[in-house]
Amino acid sequence: MIVEFAPAKLNLALHVTGRRADGYHLLDSLVCFAAIGDRIALTPGPLSLTIDGPFAAGLSADADNLCLRAARLAGGQAAITLTKALPVASGIGGGSADAAAVLRGLARMGHPLPDRSERLGADVPVCLAGSPARMQGIGELLTPLPALPTLHLVLVNPGVAVPTPAIFARLGRRDNPPLPPVPAFPDAPALIGWLQTVRNDLQPPAIAAAPVIADVLQALEASGARLARMSGSGATCFGLFPDASQAAAAAAALARNGWWAVASELAPDPRPR
Repeated sequence: MIVEFAPAKLNLALHVTGRRADGYHLLDSLVCFAAIGDRIALTPGPLSLTIDGPFAAGLSADADNLCLRAARLAGGQAAITLTKALPVASGIGGGSADAAAVLRGLARMGHPLPDRSERLGADVPVCLAGSPARMQGIGELLTPLPALPTLHLVLVNPGVAVPTPAIFARLGRRDNPPLPPVPAFPDAPALIGWLQTVRNDLQPPAIAAAPVIADVLQALEASGARLARMSGSGATCFGLFPDASQAAAAAAALARNGWWAVASELAPDPRPR
């Protein structure tokens, strides 16, 4: 059995900078990964998919599942088990991270990584890399960044699925300025200070579609977050806290609202040092 971790992807900042003639939006995003995520297990055999875990009910194992599409793109055969620990359609790249984990696992089984993995989804290339990056274009242009300082995170999802196309359709402007140059950050306060100068352009239209997102952001700030922001197209939000104990206390308090709320930190950078 080959096991791959599929970490939650976080858009610490996301600017929408244009739209191509084919309808795809151009993005400029600072992406990192949390130390929580789904689990992919592959065993030799005919291609199949089994889904278990806390959020299994939100997914179908039909032929259009991204895990199966990834395997077909790589030309691989395996019995895939997806343990779904992340909410579905939640802006933290769950499906893309799962597809990337399948591709990594199949590569370990001898199947080469396919070209243009963005065909599976805009977040798949960065999830395949699994390390901090500036993501541009439609997701295919990646600039690796130095390892980020330790961040103490709380992820919160209010249980509302927000379809990405609907959020893009609500955008008032699609030609926003790109991110400023991304410096090396000596510590978490420096990173948070820089993040306060940028934004997530999808957050306002997501709040218009699902006002509870604003409630989550307000609750994170009231719990002591130095920065609270939505990730991707939502509805998952993150808060950055001064230390692990404050993050854990905030997650426990926010979970009492009936929301999915977990404390975490950045995933270890897989690149060799």
